Amino acid sequence: MHHTSHKVEIIFIVLAIFALWNAASNFFSVKRVLIGRPMRTSELNAQKNKLIWFIALPILSADLYSSVAYGPEAGMTELAGLGPSAKWLIVPITFSTIFLLIILILSYIMGILAYPNGGGSYAIAKDNFKEKWVALLASSSLLVDYILTVSVSVSAAVEAVSSAYPVVAPFETILAILCIVILLVINLRGVAESAKIFAWPTIGFMTCMLVLVFTGLLNESHLGFVQKNTPPFGSIPKGLSNLLLLKAFSSACSALTGIETISNSVPVFRDPKPKSAIKTYIALGIITSITLIGFGYHLYVQGISPNVHNTMLSQLAAIYFGHGIFYQIIIWFTFLVLVLAANSTFTGFSQLAAIVAEDGFLPRALTHRGDRLGYSNGIIVLASTASILIITFHAHTNALIPLYAIGVFLSFTIAQIGLVKRWKREKGPHWKTKLMINAVGALVTSAVAFIFGVTKFTSGAWIVLLIIPILIFLSLKVYRHYEEVTNELKIDIHTIHPEESQVISLVLVSGVHHLVNTTLSFAKGISDHPIAIYVGFDDQSIERMEAEWKEWGSPCRLVTIKSRYRSVLQPLTRFLRLIEEKKPDQAQVQVIIPQFISKKWWHNLLHNHMALFLRVWLMRNKNIIITMVPYHLKQ
Repeated sequence: MHHTSHKVEIIFIVLAIFALWNAASNFFSVKRVLIGRPMRTSELNAQKNKLIWFIALPILSADLYSSVAYGPEAGMTELAGLGPSAKWLIVPITFSTIFLLIILILSYIMGILAYPNGGGSYAIAKDNFKEKWVALLASSSLLVDYILTVSVSVSAAVEAVSSAYPVVAPFETILAILCIVILLVINLRGVAESAKIFAWPTIGFMTCMLVLVFTGLLNESHLGFVQKNTPPFGSIPKGLSNLLLLKAFSSACSALTGIETISNSVPVFRDPKPKSAIKTYIALGIITSITLIGFGYHLYVQGISPNVHNTMLSQLAAIYFGHGIFYQIIIWFTFLVLVLAANSTFTGFSQLAAIVAEDGFLPRALTHRGDRLGYSNGIIVLASTASILIITFHAHTNALIPLYAIGVFLSFTIAQIGLVKRWKREKGPHWKTKLMINAVGALVTSAVAFIFGVTKFTSGAWIVLLIIPILIFLSLKVYRHYEEVTNELKIDIHTIHPEESQVISLVLVSGVHHLVNTTLSFAKGISDHPIAIYVGFDDQSIERMEAEWKEWGSPCRLVTIKSRYRSVLQPLTRFLRLIEEKKPDQAQVQVIIPQFISKKWWHNLLHNHMALFLRVWLMRNKNIIITMVPYHLKQ
C-alpha cells in the first residue's frame, strides 16, 4: 500500500508536468500578445519619472479618496435597522472620520520627516523593533489589507454600475472577476508603473464629487437646509447602543484606507521629496475632508438610507441631476476611480511582498521581476486571492467591509509606536512635539483597531484576526528554513575545496537504437566504465535484449533485471540501493536517463513518458545524481 500511494503521487506529478509542457508552446505565444515584449533590466530606471506634488496627488490618492464612495454608506448600513430616526447620525460619524483622518495625516507627515526616503509600516517596524514578529505583524496586516482593498474596491465599482443599470445586478460577481483579470493583465504589462494617464479618473471623480457637494449647497440654499425628507437631528433612536454606534464608526473608517500610499512613495516625488510629499498629504486631507463633510451632510438633508440595490451616492446624484448625462458621468467616474484604487494596490502589494521576501520572510519567488519588470508573482498572488474573496462573498461590499480595515489600522498603530520609539532615541529638533503627535496617533489607531476587532468579530473580522497570526507563523518558518539552508550550504573557503571523485554511471536502456547510442556516448565521456541497466518483464524480453547487446558489440557492461510485477521502479530502486551499499565512500552514483523529445506537441499524447516517471521517482533518493539526455525527433 505504501508503494502504491507513492506511485499515485508520482503519476499526478508527471501528469501535471505533462499538461504544463503541452500548454507551454501555446502559452508563450498568447503571453506575448497580452503582456508584451520582455524588457531589459536597464530599462527599469528609465521608467521612473519624478512627480510634481500636484500631479502625484491624483495618482497616489485614488485608494483613499475613492473610499468616500462607500465609507459613509458602510457606516450607515450598520444603523439601517434603527429606522429613519438614526439617519442624522451620519453627521457625527462623518466628523469623527475626518478627525481621525487629520490625526493620521499629521502622524504620517511625522513619518516622512523621520524617513525622508520613504518608509511604510514594515520599514518603520523593522528599524525600531528588535522583535521580528512586530515587523511581520505590520507586513502581514498590510498584505491582507491590500487583498481586501482590491476585493472591496472592485465590488464597490461593480455595485455603482449596477445601481445605475439594474440589469447587470445578477452578474456582479462575473463582472468583478473580469475587472480583476483586466487589472492583472494591465499590471503584468507594467503599465501601472509609468502611466500618469491613471491620474485622470481620480481628477474626474474629485471634480464630480465637488460638483455634487456644490450642487447640494445650491439646492439647500433654495429649498432650505431642512427639507421634507430631512430627519430630526439629535433624536436618540430606540435600540441604539454604544456597541452599535462604535460598529458604525468603525465601518465608516474604511474610508481612510490607502492613506499610507504617499508615505511609501516619497522616492517618486521631485526634490525636495519630503516637502512635496507633505504638500500632497495636506492637499489630500483638505479635499477629502470637504468631500466627506459635504457628501455626508447632503445625505442627511435628503434623508437617504442605504439600499442593497442602489448606492447612497447613486441616490443622491439622482435627486440632484435625475438620470441624465451628469448622473451617468458620476457613476462611470465612480466605477473608474474604484477600479483604479484596486489597480494602485497591485503595485503596493507586489512591492511590499518583494521587500519582505528579500528579507527572507516570504518565498524568494516574490522578488523576481517579470518580463515587464514588475513583480509578476506578487501580482498574480494578489489577483488570485482577491478573486477567491469576491467569489466567496458574491462581490457584495457590505459583506466584505467587516474583514476590511483591521489590517490597515494594525499597521498604522505599529508605525506610530515605531515613530515614538525613534523620536525618543534620536531626539532632534522639536522631537517632543513629533513624539506627542505620533503618540496620539498610536492611541487613536489602536483604539480604532480594537473597536473594529470587537464590533466586527462575529461578522467576519475573526477571519482576518486568525489569518494574520498564521501568516506571521508561516513567515517565521520560511525565514528559519532559509537560515538553515544558508548555514548548511556555507563552507570555509580556506579549508574546503572541490575534490575529484569516482562516478559510477548507470544508463537506463530500453533497447538498441539511436537514443541509447547517444546516451551511451555521453556516459562514456563522463565515466570509463558506464553500466547499462535493462528492466524486463519476462525471460523472453531479457534474452532478446542480451542477444541484441552482444550483437551490437557489447559497448559496455549490461545488467538485466527481471520485474515480477511489471514495474520498472521497484526493481531499479533495489538495484540502486545495492550499488550504494557496495560503492566506495567517496564515489557518487549517477543515473543517466535517455528521453526523446517529440517535434509536435500532440505526439506526446502517444507515448508513456517513462523518463519523467523515473526522474520524479529517483529524485526522492538523496544520494543519486540524475541526468537527462534529450534526443529530438525529426518527424
